[in-house]
Amino acid sequence: MSASEHPSGISFEFFPPNTEAGREKLKGVRDQLAALEPEFFSVTYGAGGSTRERTFNTVQSVSASGICTAPHLSCVGSDRGELREILAQYREQGVKRLVALRGDLPSGMGSRSELRYANELVEFVREETGDHFEIAVAAYPECHPQADNYHSDLENFARKMQAGADIAITQYFFNADAYFHFVERARAAGIQQPIIPGIMPITNYTRLARFSDSCGADIPRWLRRQLESYGDDSESLQAFGTEVISRMSQRLLDGGAPGLHFYTLNQAEPCLKVLENLGISSR
Repeated sequence: MSASEHPSGISFEFFPPNTEAGREKLKGVRDQLAALEPEFFSVTYGAGGSTRERTFNTVQSVSASGICTAPHLSCVGSDRGELREILAQYREQGVKRLVALRGDLPSGMGSRSELRYANELVEFVREETGDHFEIAVAAYPECHPQADNYHSDLENFARKMQAGADIAITQYFFNADAYFHFVERARAAGIQQPIIPGIMPITNYTRLARFSDSCGADIPRWLRRQLESYGDDSESLQAFGTEVISRMSQRLLDGGAPGLHFYTLNQAEPCLKVLENLGISSR
């Protein structure tokens, strides 16, 4: 793929740093990735207290790049009044996109949510703000880890899309067939909105295995064994990981994926290496 064939759906996710050094580093990462002219940056959300403030501050900092910024918004741990205030603040900041999620309850917080599911949050945002925000929701090609079965998971996904979501972004995966199968089933269920595959660059096997086990993303046995074999040789592991993710990303784009959403972990280089292999560079 040449740079002139730059897909419109390239986007990147950041998390709010909790140190000054992390905030300064993120500015550099932001600027490196902004040079690719992505469609948007997303910023993950912390429910309650200082983590919520970090999200607001990170959204403001990331927006300074001139790239459209999409904060995550979770209904867990917030009542309607709090959500109304958050939406008003984002409108004041000029935010035009949101990623609406159910979210996970932080440990030690009692459940006081008036909205229980992401489809209810999408409905609430539409009731409060009309079409002001473009809303993205999550999708799980390999099934949500808490879903009863694949069929009920697809029904839950359909409810979110029917509630007024504009696009979906998937959990990361390492099997392109899982994505294509999910999209096929979604289309058969009448869901026509774009479904953007989430991409996780491979940089550290221990961390990746921990993330994947907690969120239900499958690491195929052959890939686990290969990554394990590198041991402390991080350079070889990252080179292999870049090749695996690049090939999968190319297959996704060739198969009709509307773009790629990178889970950056606040690092630019792993994403840039994959995109360079795809022929996508700054313009």
